[in-house]
Amino acid sequence: MARSKPLKLGRSFYDRPTLDVAKDLIGCHLVFNGPRGKVSGRIVETEAYIGEGDPACHAARGMTERNRVMFGPPGHAYVYFIYGMYHCLNFVTEREGFPAAVLIRAAEPVEGLPVIRKNSPPQPDYALLAGPGKLCRGFGITREQNGLDLTGRILYVEDRHEPPAEIARTPRIGISNAADVEWRFFDVNSRAVSKHRLNNRPIVTRR
Repeated sequence: MARSKPLKLGRSFYDRPTLDVAKDLIGCHLVFNGPRGKVSGRIVETEAYIGEGDPACHAARGMTERNRVMFGPPGHAYVYFIYGMYHCLNFVTEREGFPAAVLIRAAEPVEGLPVIRKNSPPQPDYALLAGPGKLCRGFGITREQNGLDLTGRILYVEDRHEPPAEIARTPRIGISNAADVEWRFFDVNSRAVSKHRLNNRPIVTRR
C-alpha cells in the first residue's frame, strides 16, 4: 500500500480551541526551510496559553508591541526572546482578537540533522531539541520568523500519518503563575521531552 502524502496543516487546524490544538500537534512534524536548508522534527511536547484570563500568558496584561502577533489571525508564528539568550516558538490559535497560543516545547530531530547539530552544543541527538530554547537554536529560528504564516512555505507543520502517540497531560512547567493548570501535553514514549514526567497521566491518542 502506498504511503499517504504528508498533509500540511491549514488555517482551520489552528482556528480551534487551544487545548485541542496543543494536543493534536503531538506527533506532527515541524518543518523550517531556513537559510541553511530544510530541517524538521517530530513534535513531542507542547503547552497551551489561553487569553487575558491566563496569568501565565504573555497577553495577561493586554496587547503590547511584543505580543501583538498573539492578537492576530490564527496560524501564525509568535517568537519571543527570553533571559537574553533563548528564543521560543509559539503557534497562534483561536479567533483573531483573542490572544492564545501553543508553545512548542520539544521535538525529535528528523531532517537536517547536520544543521541541527551545527547549531547546537555537543549532546545526544535525542536531546538536541529537548526544550523550547534548544528547539529554536537547533532549527535556527529567531525573532526574524515572528509573524510568519504557518500555511506558507518557510515554516509549517505536517501530519505525516504516523501511528498515534500515547499522550500525557500535566501542569505546565517553568512558570510561577497558574502552575497547577494541566495545559501541558507530551508523548510519554519520547526521550526528547524536555523535562521528566512526574505524576503524568496518559490521556487520549492523537487520532
